[in-house]
Amino acid sequence: MRDMPELPEVETTVRGLAPFLEGQRLTAVTTFRPDLRRPFPADLAQRLTGATVTTLSRRAKYGVISTDRDDHMIFHLGMSGRWRTEGGEAGKHDHLLLETAGHRLFLHDPRRFGSVDLVSGDPLTLFPAFVTLGPEPLSDAFDAAYLAKALAGRRAPIKAMLLDQTIVAGLGNIYVCEALNMARIAPTKPAADVPKTKLAVLVPAIKKVLTAAIAAGGSTLRDFLSPEGDLGYFAKDWRVYGREGEACECGGTIARIVQSGRSTFYCPKCQR
Repeated sequence: MRDMPELPEVETTVRGLAPFLEGQRLTAVTTFRPDLRRPFPADLAQRLTGATVTTLSRRAKYGVISTDRDDHMIFHLGMSGRWRTEGGEAGKHDHLLLETAGHRLFLHDPRRFGSVDLVSGDPLTLFPAFVTLGPEPLSDAFDAAYLAKALAGRRAPIKAMLLDQTIVAGLGNIYVCEALNMARIAPTKPAADVPKTKLAVLVPAIKKVLTAAIAAGGSTLRDFLSPEGDLGYFAKDWRVYGREGEACECGGTIARIVQSGRSTFYCPKCQR
C-alpha cells in the first residue's frame, strides 16, 4: 500500500504522544539533518528548548505540539513518518529528537516526505496550509447541508471532491473509498449529481468510518506504526479498500479503478 497516514493515523499519533509530552518541559531539541521534505526551521531548537508543552492537537493530517511560549510545532508524517517513543540512541532514519526529563522521542522518517514547521501565534490563522482548509469531518460544522452547498455545481467525481482539502479537511484515499461504499455512492459520480438524500447518508458514513478507524488505532499501512510501535487494526475491517476481486457484502465483486493517479476500490453493483 502506498497511501500515506490519514486522519485516523495522525489522530492516533497525537493521542499516543500526549502522555509523553503534555505538561512536560523540553530539555533539548536536536535535528540530525538539515531537512525533511523542506528544511527544518532554523530556530527550532532555540525556540523550543526550555518550553513546556501545553497541548497536542490535530488539524487535517497535521499534528500540532503547542508550548507555553505560544510556539506551535506542526508536523506532517508524509509517506513513512512516525514518532518513536522507546528512547535509546538515534537510528539511521531518526531526524529529530525531543527530550524531556524522562523521555527521548524521535521523529522517524525513512523517505523524508514529512515536514516540521514552527508558528508563533494562532496556527489556525497563521500557518498557510491551515488557512484554506475546510471543516474537520468529525466536527458539527461538517453536515449534509454544508456538503450540499460545497458540492453545488461541481462536476468533478464525488471522490475527488471529498479528497479536496478545501471542502473537508483530512480525508484521504482509504477512508473515502470506505465511506462511499457504506453510503452506496459510485466514486465516479459527478459531485453535483449526488442527491441530498445520499449526502445525508454519506456524512454519517464518513464520521462512522473515521471514528471506527481511530478506535482501532488506524489502518496497517506499509510503514505506519503508532508512537508505541503498534500497528493499527482497522485494515481487517476494510469494506472495499485493497480488496479487488473479493465479494462486497451486497454480493457484488469489488473492482479497482484509477482516479487522478490513485487506486479507487468500489462495488459496481451497489454503488451507483
